[in-house]
Amino acid sequence: MWAVVVEEHGGPEVLQLKEIANLEPSRGEIRVKVHASALNRADIAQRKGKFPPPTPSKYEILGLEFAGVVDKLGAEVSNWHLGDRVFGLVSAGAYAEQVLIHEQMLMPIPPNLTFEQAAAIPEVFFTAYDALIDKADFQAGDTVLVHAGASGVGTAAIQLALVMGASMVLTTGRSDWKLEKCRALGANRAINTTAEEFDQVVIDATASKGVDIILDTIGADYLEKNLNAAAVSGKIVQIATLSGATPQINLQKLLSKLLRLQGTSLRNRSIEQKMTLTQKFSKQILPFFVDGRLKPLIDRSFKLKDVIEAHSYMENNSNFGKIVLSIASVE
Repeated sequence: MWAVVVEEHGGPEVLQLKEIANLEPSRGEIRVKVHASALNRADIAQRKGKFPPPTPSKYEILGLEFAGVVDKLGAEVSNWHLGDRVFGLVSAGAYAEQVLIHEQMLMPIPPNLTFEQAAAIPEVFFTAYDALIDKADFQAGDTVLVHAGASGVGTAAIQLALVMGASMVLTTGRSDWKLEKCRALGANRAINTTAEEFDQVVIDATASKGVDIILDTIGADYLEKNLNAAAVSGKIVQIATLSGATPQINLQKLLSKLLRLQGTSLRNRSIEQKMTLTQKFSKQILPFFVDGRLKPLIDRSFKLKDVIEAHSYMENNSNFGKIVLSIASVE
């Protein structure tokens, strides 16, 4: 099979398209012929050597999400058949023509979605679902602040909060055109952090109450303002730390407002935890994609052989929505 491998860390130019041995499923596993994958910020971090894969392997292959068809069944697999259209989340290896995954971590592609659309769902919508519903214990009527709303996780979180019944969704960003697109997704207030102090905007928009839930991918630079913007008994879920991971924190404010600061990460969870998350998502959220209330957002699609260009495009922050890799053909 063909795969994008990393043999040394660095810029986009280190990515190599290489032919390697086909994969063979073990007991309970399925081999999927991949038709599409998608880029994530974690892929860039891994390419640079800042986000190592969970287990060492002969070839370091990037990619956290995929869509394709069931190609080969391991022993004792009973829930899937050859040719089934499927998609899912993996810890690594999705920039390839084949991927292995446990049968309990697969989901059926809704009939109204293409392979590229399905590949744009798992990482960002799983992350948003886990942060909002599981970690923050979202309840209908809650107010939500989504940082970096134009990001993949951000656009997923805005949509998810609204479809689950949020009374108000606010978001932040640094680009007016991207913030306008966030408003088009349904965000009630889109805050340009280069011109406004987001915590003050939140306080004004909520009649001084603050928001019930904050989903943050920025990290150190935003923590103090998050404490200001959170309502009493509010929840702050830290998804990533793009601005750094060692902030100063006012613990007195955390105590006096009865706040909960929760971290989350999908990649380093056990296989059992990932299976549980997949099954919960499939049951509770997948129907929203079937009826169209949730939609994967695709900015641009690249062929697998153009993966260097795709990584450069992401690093330039040129996209609104997901960047997809088409793997139906490597030609």
